[in-house]
Amino acid sequence: MIGPAHRKAVQLDGMAFLKAGCFSRTPETSKEFGVKLGLERARCYNTYIQMAAAESARKDGIDFVIVVTPNDSHYEICKTFLEAGIHVVCDKPLVSDERQAKELVELASRKGLLFMVTYTYTGNVTFKYMRDLIRQGEIGVIRTVMAEYPQGWLYNETDDGNKQGLWRMDPAHSGRVNCLGDLGTHVENAVSMATGLKIRRLLAKMDVVVPGRKLDDNDQILVEYDNGATGMYWTSQFAIGCDNSLSLRIYGSGGTLLWSQEESEQLILIKEDGIPRIIKRGSLVIPDSAARYARMPKGHSEGWLEAMGNLYDSYISCIQAKKEGCFTPDMIDYPTAEDGLYGIQFIEACLKSQKNNSTWVEL
Repeated sequence: MIGPAHRKAVQLDGMAFLKAGCFSRTPETSKEFGVKLGLERARCYNTYIQMAAAESARKDGIDFVIVVTPNDSHYEICKTFLEAGIHVVCDKPLVSDERQAKELVELASRKGLLFMVTYTYTGNVTFKYMRDLIRQGEIGVIRTVMAEYPQGWLYNETDDGNKQGLWRMDPAHSGRVNCLGDLGTHVENAVSMATGLKIRRLLAKMDVVVPGRKLDDNDQILVEYDNGATGMYWTSQFAIGCDNSLSLRIYGSGGTLLWSQEESEQLILIKEDGIPRIIKRGSLVIPDSAARYARMPKGHSEGWLEAMGNLYDSYISCIQAKKEGCFTPDMIDYPTAEDGLYGIQFIEACLKSQKNNSTWVEL
């Protein structure tokens, strides 16, 4: 599911094109699939190691690689391409533990390479506008945050969720977490990027509810932020009736902001008079910092694929600026390896809290 989505999103604006790849653990399958996508057979590689070596040696080699494999392979693949001098995009969660994440952050920095982690939802125009409003103090000082991401696709113990569910529920491929890594990292990143708040400490209750499962499928996390505000996160994979229901409710001293991924064409702002103001993507009140990512007039719906495309818009623009020698860090408008590292530290703290009978843990 995620591979085709990335291939489509990266080409939405005609800024980059697929030129090479390794698409399967089976060499012939990789070559056949790549040729079907229109690639030269010689650039459809048997392994990622072969690909990194060959592409870094070519004058027309790839500028960046997209890593969309199960969690357990992220670290080695990303490290291999960074060492070859190739920019990296990686799906979340970044890696399996904090040591690996720190190593990738340091390696990318030392090599001067750009590293994006695809927390897709932060690419929505309305999400970026919500972030801008908070930075401008529109809702005052944040007091509490309620964030959730329930899904229902793994509610039945007799349903393995097909290929997607099988590896996500397998500790050998998913790591020490399932629901928290798949959904909880999105919640943490969305709150962090929207509010700018960092978690000071947290208390996690991670449950394995559906019979036969080995990893968490329902998580409830209390958090305290560095400014003294509080929050509560909930993620689930057995919430029947929920599809992809990431939502944020941010309450400040001067107002409230409500945002939902499934209704991402709008943002709701409520000031002290209690009147909800619905701001639609495409509205003239949205400044260019967010509005520039819109592709269609309001009323012509944009969604998840466009949000991912917006991340690639910023990322590819930064790579081009690197080539032209005019890149500056303030140009970055996408989740970075540092954000990916923070997500792993969030997971580590939750696991520690759970192990200690759901006690408070400093982050």
